[in-house]
Amino acid sequence: MSSSTSTAPTVPLNTGVQMPLLGLGMYKLCGGEAVLQAVDASLAAGYRAFDSAAVYGNEAELGRALKELLPKYGLTREDVFITSKLGPNDQGEGATKGALHSLSNLGMDYIDLYLIHWPGTRGLDVTDQRNPGNRAQSWVALEELHAQGKLKAIGVSNYTPAHMRELMDSCKVRPAVLQVEFHPLERQAELRNVCRESGVCFQAYSSLGRGELLTDPQVVQVAENCKRTPAQVLLRWAVQQGVPVLPKSSNPERIRENARIFDFTLSDSDMGKLSALERGHRFCWDPSQVV
Repeated sequence: MSSSTSTAPTVPLNTGVQMPLLGLGMYKLCGGEAVLQAVDASLAAGYRAFDSAAVYGNEAELGRALKELLPKYGLTREDVFITSKLGPNDQGEGATKGALHSLSNLGMDYIDLYLIHWPGTRGLDVTDQRNPGNRAQSWVALEELHAQGKLKAIGVSNYTPAHMRELMDSCKVRPAVLQVEFHPLERQAELRNVCRESGVCFQAYSSLGRGELLTDPQVVQVAENCKRTPAQVLLRWAVQQGVPVLPKSSNPERIRENARIFDFTLSDSDMGKLSALERGHRFCWDPSQVV
């Protein structure tokens, strides 16, 4: 990715591709006009990465928005980094069809990064012993589409350390990215170590704790000290550690605000205050029960 078309720093993936440290999370962002407005504001603010998923139901809207808006900013398809994800209903034998459906929805020849969204399978109990086999079958399908150039990089989301080790033991193509919940209350130390040892990029979602961390007294205090917003401080805490973030918003002003995280640095003291909030608390889904 050319630095001249992106204002956000990038992180290298094990495929040799550069992925932006900042992307727009698109969970719950639905409706053609809402998607168009959010993508427009994001491109204007310097975002060059967009994170969708089959289950979000907005792949087609994202594709249409980019087709309309990229020329406005003098950009081409190659200037943006698109992520989508395989739905749990397509886990296993439906993986190839599911991934190709994502490509069709987006109206693109390739997807920059495609993830297995969840380690389980829709319709199966989390303890069902068919889950590992379905995960493995999905990964083989993604490896094949990667070899064909349809998926430039492949990875996983919501995997535990055990799921990651299982995958690393069997895969032909290493996952490029693991995307999981990550914020000061859930620092995912073991998962980060697994990723570091395996050459996998560790990426954060829910950096703001579904908005609940924005009013945490320690976060607010650090933000006041920095003369920044709580959201900017939380996002900066992650990217300062080299962890890519995907803040989600449909509000143009918040989208712009969330992009202003590369022109300041948190002190070691402030980083420490935020990291000390760790207590293994999740605001989202817990995949630890999925066999």
